Amino acid sequence: MVNTFPKDIMDCMKECILSIFWPKKDIMDFFKKAGCTQTELLSESEYKELHRSEIVERVFINLEKRKDSGIGQLRSMLKQLTEWDYFNPYYFKTINKLKEDEARRNIIRLKQLQEIRDYKIKQERQRLEELEKARQDKMINTNELKDIFLNLFNGRDQDGKEINNQRRGYLFEEFLRKLFLNEKIEVTEPFKIDGEQIDGSIKYDGEHYIIEAKWHDKWSASNELYQFAMKVEGKMYGRGIFISINGFSPDSVQALTTGKALKTILVDGGDLVLVTEGLYTLREMLDNKIKAAQTMGRIYANPTDLSNKNT
Repeated sequence: MVNTFPKDIMDCMKECILSIFWPKKDIMDFFKKAGCTQTELLSESEYKELHRSEIVERVFINLEKRKDSGIGQLRSMLKQLTEWDYFNPYYFKTINKLKEDEARRNIIRLKQLQEIRDYKIKQERQRLEELEKARQDKMINTNELKDIFLNLFNGRDQDGKEINNQRRGYLFEEFLRKLFLNEKIEVTEPFKIDGEQIDGSIKYDGEHYIIEAKWHDKWSASNELYQFAMKVEGKMYGRGIFISINGFSPDSVQALTTGKALKTILVDGGDLVLVTEGLYTLREMLDNKIKAAQTMGRIYANPTDLSNKNT
């Protein structure tokens, strides 16, 4: 388990302990009160032979060896130290072994470090909440996705109004974004539209995939696939997903696979219908296609049985 306490806070806690307690037994009693067990504590014969700083260091090391990294004990110590207001007059004034000003400065510094840490945690929590809210705002249910997709096939928007090809390209862009986000697939770059071409990328199972999508009235040709393959090849560990609503010609698929490393999978409108009809999730569809490409060399596979679509 990773310790949630930064090193500067733990170092300051050690300084506070040494500036508040003088007898070695008092140091050990403080650790015991904070919940340290016999495994972390030192026996009297052990700690009597050590300097005070060595005792503190040994206990902190023992806490870090715990499976939970001693989180509970460290939090208890942090709370006690930041609220500490008793300075034993005997050690601070009578025999002058400790200095109250130094102890108070250490406690103030520890409070400041805690406030900074708490602020950073709060900021990170707010950031994650905002990201989640933004994602939720973009999510759409499966029935709505199905209606949008079918309307696009009919050349209409979600309200049933007729649209031209360029407008359909933009709406297809939004459909794909919502489709990916709906299954919590990270869209790492915004899609860019140029006419009816949509470019962008997603992060899926730890891998980044370049996306290109076309909505043509005919299947995609060899030159389009070849140009896309060059884009993929030009990226570090590049992978690609080419989406063509009306599929791909047999010649184009053969041209892409002959003599080249297989780094692209092909998706058509029929694959998207399976998803919008609820027969497969988007993740299941992608997983099956990736499996077909990686295990059988089929980049244009039917996700239902992994067979080649052009055979």
